[in-house]
Amino acid sequence: MNVDSSFLEIFIKAKSVVFFTGAGISAESGIPTFRGKDGIWNKLKPEELANFNAFMKNPQMVWEWYNHRKKIIHESKPNAAHTTIAEMQKYFDVTVVTQNIDNLHRRAGSKKIYELHGNIERNYCVNCKTFYNEEHDFSSGVPKCKCGGLIRPDVVWFGEFLPEDQFSGGEKAAMDCDIFFVVGTSAIVYPAAGLINVAESAGAAIVEVNLEETSLSYLAEYSFYGKAEEILPEILQEYKKSVAGFIR
Repeated sequence: MNVDSSFLEIFIKAKSVVFFTGAGISAESGIPTFRGKDGIWNKLKPEELANFNAFMKNPQMVWEWYNHRKKIIHESKPNAAHTTIAEMQKYFDVTVVTQNIDNLHRRAGSKKIYELHGNIERNYCVNCKTFYNEEHDFSSGVPKCKCGGLIRPDVVWFGEFLPEDQFSGGEKAAMDCDIFFVVGTSAIVYPAAGLINVAESAGAAIVEVNLEETSLSYLAEYSFYGKAEEILPEILQEYKKSVAGFIR
């Protein structure tokens, strides 16, 4: 892959960088995506597993599904794309705005993270809103809170609003950044995908890193097609060469 010299020029000058990530970056760690030919929703109906009414109607089935997903995620590890984003914190003010719920960015070492769709490693009571983390074993049956209410995963289901603090934090980061990387997402899920337009309107350079062209490619000033775990380390390596001997 050749890193465009004009891209490197704006990258070197950047101070604030946002990485807006989707399922594609996690797929490279072995976590199935929701869309595409092997996507989860090709096998299972989202309305049966990922909405509040379905949960209240059949919490056992929903928890069996989420425990299966948790097992996959726990056995997965951050890949080179995750760790490269974390390493970039040495050189830039880096913000991660992710649509993923797998916690891999935090496990890789990223510090400033906005989770637009929640985090599968957190859970809370639907009645009293008490939070429960992974110290609690929810591997069998339907967990209940001490108040008697059902405990659910802290993820955003269909028909639910995004967490206001997470979205507003991501929106501010999009407005303030110099470069807005779009990594591993088809950018068709709103309102999250609207952050790309926010960044573009604020004057940020939009940089796309995806396996192939997407519906947002026309907005991107630069597009890199291929695996994020290969492209991002190369971009960072080229940056280091360009600023060799100079540490911000």
